[in-house]
Amino acid sequence: MITNPESGTSIDEIADGIHRISTPVSVVPGGFTFNQYLIVDDEPLLFHTGLRRMFPLVREAIVAVMPVERLRWVAFSHYEADECGALNEFLAAAPNALPLCGKIAALVSVADIADRPPQAMEDGEELSLGRHRVRWFATPHLPHAWECGFLAEETTRTLLCGDLFTQGGATHPALTEVDILDPSEAFRAHLDYYSHTRNAGPMIERLAATEPTTLACMHGAAWRGDGARLLRALGQRLQATGA
Repeated sequence: MITNPESGTSIDEIADGIHRISTPVSVVPGGFTFNQYLIVDDEPLLFHTGLRRMFPLVREAIVAVMPVERLRWVAFSHYEADECGALNEFLAAAPNALPLCGKIAALVSVADIADRPPQAMEDGEELSLGRHRVRWFATPHLPHAWECGFLAEETTRTLLCGDLFTQGGATHPALTEVDILDPSEAFRAHLDYYSHTRNAGPMIERLAATEPTTLACMHGAAWRGDGARLLRALGQRLQATGA
């Protein structure tokens, strides 16, 4: 559903109660998308805020589904403008909301810059939102940033996988079942954003063991299928290129 015809911002349900918000931009040749994910529940969670200047667009999309004031958690993978640039704007709009991030992110950045103290999650820690339940996986330097991590939503088996499968282009379906590994690897070939940590293999295997059926990608289409297989295939590509 298009929520802003001028920007092209849209919101679509990609799994039960999980909505992808997407805004196409022209920051790179061929275009790009910035995605956020909203889990609607007793304690609604927003994963990624978008850039600070995108706040009105993301807020408008959320309001199409629920009052923004209901937000309880504002979460993100790592500290970067497209992940949490509008964090304080959302905290102002939702008086009961708290930042939700990994322990390292809270320590090195979020406790200082956020207008309310963050809820810092330990590796493997779970949080109930109501009928949805999320678990934090710490993945330092995968694909980048010391504080990086991901949330796995266990009820729908959705992995909020941040930058792992970044796809270029500004035109994508909200959810696809076609290959996203080759397009994401093609994008990485031109702009390698991976740290190539020596621990990539074991961390990817931990994520694969959750057996996700939906991958909620931050850039490009969300993906549905055998997520464990796709993650392991990514691990093989990274190993082949020296990660």
